[in-house]
Amino acid sequence: MRRGRFDYFKIAVHLAALVPLAALIFDAFTGRLGFEPIREITFRTGRDALVLLMLSLAVTPLNRFFGLRQGIRVRRALGVYAFVYASLHFLTFVGLDYGFNLERIVDGIIHKPFALVGFIAFMTLLPLAITSTNGWKRRLGRNWKRLHRLVYLSGILVIVHFTWAAKQDYSEPLTYGAVVAVLLLSRLRLSPRRQIERPQVS
Repeated sequence: MRRGRFDYFKIAVHLAALVPLAALIFDAFTGRLGFEPIREITFRTGRDALVLLMLSLAVTPLNRFFGLRQGIRVRRALGVYAFVYASLHFLTFVGLDYGFNLERIVDGIIHKPFALVGFIAFMTLLPLAITSTNGWKRRLGRNWKRLHRLVYLSGILVIVHFTWAAKQDYSEPLTYGAVVAVLLLSRLRLSPRRQIERPQVS
């Protein structure tokens, strides 16, 4: 491993992950969020969280089937960025939509199925983000991988949340859902023998 040199691939991934946030901030300050800015912020942060989550899920299949190992170096970073955008999505809901009014927030989550599923999805991502550091990986040992399998449940819940929130036009959430389904099925196609011969690198 070469030391003292920049990892340009990692830098490019970090910059690319921050581009949607920079664009959102720019559009907010220049009045380019349309007639329903809160809805636009909610949609964009949710979509970006989903895309980054899918990219993190794609790393292992791309490595095992095509030998693309570069993604392994940024898998956790992609997951953390997915959580960052999911947090912004959730904060938009509780802050801009409901003004941090706890009673209204609880009522909104309980009485809106898409909001309830979205909240559960966010709560499954929370422990993954907290334990994403090397320190937590050492503390948890083998349980670290078991815990981080929650990411597959998160992906399914996010798709359900997105689909129910769409209400009328389901084409986009179903497209994302198909991609997530392929990524999850690709894990099932990995035989136990192959998993032993080519262990996952985290």
